[in-house]
Amino acid sequence: MNPDIRNIVILTGAGISAESGLATFRGPDGLWEGHRVEDVCTPEAIARNPALVHRFYDERRAKLDEVAPNAAHEALAALDRAWPGELLIVTQNVDDLHERAGAKRLIHMHGALRSALCAACGKAVAWSGSLPPGSVCDGCGKPRLRPDIVFFGEMPYEMDAIDDALRRADLFVSIGTSGAVYPAAGFVQTARHVGARTLELNLDPSAGSYYFEESRLGPASVLVPEMVRELLG
Repeated sequence: MNPDIRNIVILTGAGISAESGLATFRGPDGLWEGHRVEDVCTPEAIARNPALVHRFYDERRAKLDEVAPNAAHEALAALDRAWPGELLIVTQNVDDLHERAGAKRLIHMHGALRSALCAACGKAVAWSGSLPPGSVCDGCGKPRLRPDIVFFGEMPYEMDAIDDALRRADLFVSIGTSGAVYPAAGFVQTARHVGARTLELNLDPSAGSYYFEESRLGPASVLVPEMVRELLG
């Protein structure tokens, strides 16, 4: 690795958690855990069938108790603890495996399963267990709590902070992402524009592989610890 690297932004996607036993967002059949994405991850879906959407995320939340961080999550947490410069892990994942591994400098741009969001007042609260439709917000008292998930058509979280970090980055790394979902798919172009080195770690080439200076193919649990060892010397 270039010794001039000080500021790092790392984007993680479903591929980093797949080795822990969590399904990728879209399987080969285009479905997520047997459901069309349009039926469980859009504002229209929760308005049309709140029971289905709430049950779907209840099941995903319960699944978290059956899985654990893998070597890739652990390696990024070790990098977070040891890296002296700026570091930001931006995850597209809604699981909590980065936190459980110990990562602190972290943004969940697409929300989090262990969080509930009030559709009335916008307050987010930590949540475990089931979240039935009509659950009451302790902030405004309205029965409008929903899964704290960024649905298609909604704005991802903390985009200004992510953009600021990308514009200061010396290195941008994308791990286990399809490269097909924007705005995250465009992060590599921002990083290249400011002169950052760009590296992709993926099981297979992503839709945006050609944007990266270097692409390493293989399991995240192997490639990520190798990268972290290079960075930390």
